[in-house]
Amino acid sequence: MGNTSAVEQPKFTQAWSVIEPSLVVQTAQDHKHAVALLDRLLDLVGDDERHPLFSLLEVLGMLIENYEHEHVDIRGSTPVEVLKFLMEEHDLTQSGLPEVGSQGVVSEVLHGRRQLNTQQIKALSCRFHVSPEAFF
Repeated sequence: MGNTSAVEQPKFTQAWSVIEPSLVVQTAQDHKHAVALLDRLLDLVGDDERHPLFSLLEVLGMLIENYEHEHVDIRGSTPVEVLKFLMEEHDLTQSGLPEVGSQGVVSEVLHGRRQLNTQQIKALSCRFHVSPEAFF
């Protein structure tokens, strides 16, 4: 990044005061806000690694992942329980999971009438930044 001149420091300070609260993920409320921001960034940035906010997306994803690793224990949970948890954390309805399929397909998965296939698991793990093992 190089040296920051005294003229640029106020700009960085102002930008940091806006960004910093989103990068503190220590409580369940912080986590919920960070997940909401991550969802908005994913909608905006997608997988465009050249987008100016791509690195923020990556950092926020790591902070969320660290929080979940320390505070959310999914060991022993069924794939359906994991999916329901992720849906709740991201304020999603059944129609908000195109990675799984139509609302009807999602309903069948959530009610145990259908299992997630490999392609769905891969897409969900990418979307939610969790290991595919969470769905097995």
